Amino acid sequence: MKYIAIISSGILLLLGLLGCNNDSLDLLPKDQLTEKSVFANYENTKSYTWQFYNVLDGYTGESNQNAEWNGDLGFRSEESYTNPWIWQTVIVPNADEVYNAAFVNIRSINIMLDNLEQTGSSLSAAEKDHFRSIGYFFKAYNYMNLLNRYGDITWVENALTDGDQETLFGPRMPRDQVAKKILDMLIFAKDHIKPNGDGPNTINKHTVLALISRFGLREGTWRKYHQLSESESYLQASWEASSSLIQAFPSLHPHYDELFNSESLRGIPGMILFKEYNTSILTHRLATWARSSSGRHDLTKKAADMYLMTDGQTRWTSPLFQGDKTPNSEMRQRDKRMLYTIGVPYKVKTPTSSTWAHTGVAADAEYFEYMSSISDDKHKTLPALNWGGQVLPQEPNFLKNSVKPYSITMTGYRLTKFSNKSNTGISSQDITDAPIFRMGEVLVNHAEAAYELNKLDQTVLDQTINKLRQRGAVASLQLLSIPNDPTRDQTVAPVLWEIRRERAIELMYEGFRFDDLRRWKKLAYITEESLGRWVKNADYANKLKIQNGAPEGYISERGIPPQTVLEHYYLFPMPLGQLILNPKLTQNPGWK
Repeated sequence: MKYIAIISSGILLLLGLLGCNNDSLDLLPKDQLTEKSVFANYENTKSYTWQFYNVLDGYTGESNQNAEWNGDLGFRSEESYTNPWIWQTVIVPNADEVYNAAFVNIRSINIMLDNLEQTGSSLSAAEKDHFRSIGYFFKAYNYMNLLNRYGDITWVENALTDGDQETLFGPRMPRDQVAKKILDMLIFAKDHIKPNGDGPNTINKHTVLALISRFGLREGTWRKYHQLSESESYLQASWEASSSLIQAFPSLHPHYDELFNSESLRGIPGMILFKEYNTSILTHRLATWARSSSGRHDLTKKAADMYLMTDGQTRWTSPLFQGDKTPNSEMRQRDKRMLYTIGVPYKVKTPTSSTWAHTGVAADAEYFEYMSSISDDKHKTLPALNWGGQVLPQEPNFLKNSVKPYSITMTGYRLTKFSNKSNTGISSQDITDAPIFRMGEVLVNHAEAAYELNKLDQTVLDQTINKLRQRGAVASLQLLSIPNDPTRDQTVAPVLWEIRRERAIELMYEGFRFDDLRRWKKLAYITEESLGRWVKNADYANKLKIQNGAPEGYISERGIPPQTVLEHYYLFPMPLGQLILNPKLTQNPGWK
C-alpha cells in the first residue's frame, strides 16, 4: 500500500522539520514550528496524513477475527476459554484501548484541520478541501467506531490544549448529534476529495462512498431496531453511496479465496482499499495462526448450516443434501465459499512429517481433485500444511484426539478462510494483503438498505446478492420464490433473512457479525447452544462432549448458555478510568 511505503519518509520529514537548528526557527515553540512548517505546503501535509491510516487494522491487530468470538457464528477452540458476552461475565474495564486510541487519533486529525487555513500556506483552496476531506474521513471513521461501541460520546471539535478544560472534561454528546456530524463530514469529503486521492490505494472518493455505505446502514438500522428517529436519512445515504459504487465497480474478482490470501491485492476487481504487507516493512501473523497451534478459530454448526446448496436451497430443503453424519457428505454440493472458509475433510498417511500418501480409501481422498480445480498450491489444495511445512494427516483434527498439535478444532469446523501456503517455513511474518473496503460488503449493504427503504426488487437482487451467489456457484435468489428455511427467525421476513444470510456468508469472520446482531437487536442469537459436527464417541479414544450427553450427536463443548439477554450489553461500558478523570461523563445504563 502506498501510504505504508511512504509513512517512514513522512515521519523522517516531520522529525527533520522539528529538529532544524536554524536560529530563527528556534525562536518558535515546537508545536508552532510543527504547525507552520508541516501544513505550509502540499507534500508536507500529505506526509502528515499517512499516520491517520494506522486506524485501519487490517490483519495486524487481528481484532476483526477475534471479535467473531462474541457472536453466534465464531468459536474459540480453547478449553479454558468462555465467551464473556455469551456467559454474561463482561466487566467494566479500567481502560479501553479502543477508546484511548480513537481520541489520540482524533487529536492528530484535529491538529491538521485546525491549521489548514494558516497564513502563508501554499495550498490552494481545492487542496485545502482535499486534505480537509481526508481529515473528515478519518475523524468520521474513528467517531463511528466510538458511536457504535458506546452510543453518546464526547465530541472534540478542535485540538485540545491544557486550557481546554471545558471540552476535555465535558459531558457526552447525544448520539443524534454525533451521528449527524459524522454523516456531514463524510458528505463533505465525498464532494471535495480528489477523485483519485493521492495515488493508488489511498483515500479517494470511492473509499469515502464505501464508508458512507457502511456507516449509513449501521446507523440507520440501529435507529430502526432500537426505536430511534431518522433512520431513513442514514439508510438513504447508504443506498446512494452503494449505488454509485455498483456503477463504478461492475464486476467482482471471480476467486473469493484470493481476496484474503494474496500477496498483492493490486488490480483485483472490486477491491476499494486494502492494507499492504511487505517483508521489509510490515508483516502479520494471521495466516501463521491458521496453520499453527495458536489460532484455534472455529465456526459453529449454525455458521456451517447457513451455507446454501448449489441449487439455492437450504440444507434442510434441498434434495442435493446428503446429510451431516459425515464431514464428507455435509460439504458436498455446497456454496464454494464454504470450502474456502472451513477445513475440507480428508485423511492421508504421513511416512515423515513432510511427506504423505493416500490411504487407499476413496472417502479419504474425495475432495483432493475438486480443491485442485478451484485453488492452487499456494492456497487451499490438500493436504493442509502447518506454517513450517508439516503435513496435517487428517481434517478435522479434534483437540481431544489430535493427531498433531497444530490445526486443531473443537467444533470440527476449523476456520481456514485466511489460511494459505504462500509463506511456508516462516512464522508470524505473513505478507498477504488485507481488504479494508471491498465490493462484497458494499453489495450486501446495498441489498439490506434497499429492503429497509422498501426499494428491493429483482433488479437489486441481481445487482447484489446474485452476483455473490454466482461467485459461489449457487443458484440465484428469486424474489417471487424465496426458499423455505425452517430455522428462520419468524420475526424476520423471508427475503430479509436471505439478505442477512448472504451477509453472514460473504463476510464470515471479517468482524461484522457481533455488531450486526447488536444493530438488529438480535443478541438473543448468542443464547443458542454453540454446536459442532455430528460425531460418534465410539470412534475416539478421548470422548468428546456431545449434546445432551448422548453417545453420538452434535458436539456441544460448552453446553447451553444463559437464556436471557442483558439489555445493557447492546452498548459497551465506558472505561472506569475515564469516569474517574471526568465527573461529567456518565456510565451507560446497566453497567456497574
